[in-house]
Amino acid sequence: MTKVGTLPHRGKLTQSAYDYIRDGILRGDFPVGSVLPEGEIAEALGLSRTPVRHALGRLLHEGLAEVGARRQLLVRGFTPEHRVEVLVLREALETISVRRACEAMTVEDVDGLRLLLIRLRRAADARNEDDFIELDEQFHLRIAEGAQLPILVGFLGQLRGFVRVLRLDMPRQPKRLGEVVTEHEQIVDAIERGDADTAEALLREHLNTSEFVVSNQRYRRRT
Repeated sequence: MTKVGTLPHRGKLTQSAYDYIRDGILRGDFPVGSVLPEGEIAEALGLSRTPVRHALGRLLHEGLAEVGARRQLLVRGFTPEHRVEVLVLREALETISVRRACEAMTVEDVDGLRLLLIRLRRAADARNEDDFIELDEQFHLRIAEGAQLPILVGFLGQLRGFVRVLRLDMPRQPKRLGEVVTEHEQIVDAIERGDADTAEALLREHLNTSEFVVSNQRYRRRT
């Protein structure tokens, strides 16, 4: 494990350790089922074990880690039932988010979404999937923020973390990246018009044509 740069002292240490471990899980650096080694992580970050232990406890609480047979913390795996539950909850919560956004979002909020989409389009054109995934997640969370639903933002962040782990072995096709941006643009257009019914319909179509959902449907047919 490579040692990273100097981290801020006190107060932010647990958050820094949490961000480092969570990002590693979402990128697949810590694969599903692998041990999250407290000592090695602390050494890589140049920290004591205490903030790392607190960060791991937070990830356990959020569901990205689980306790293994030997009482070690592991990157959580997901059953087929979990996969279905994640999809159902994501669609339900994002539907609430986008409908409320049509009522609550300001002009400045919509402008912020459009600027984010410019960056997303650039990532798609460059086929930079890592940046694309990060910006895609920001887009969906920004809608919930603009809808003034801070508790929902937390729930969606947790669910989208699950989705990212579940789709680690499902890279997007290059042409799909551009299609996703276009779907996002159509959703923003509906939000700007205050057209909640169209925004919801576009969101549902967007979520249900993602590679993750399609792959999950195929998986369920095989089992």
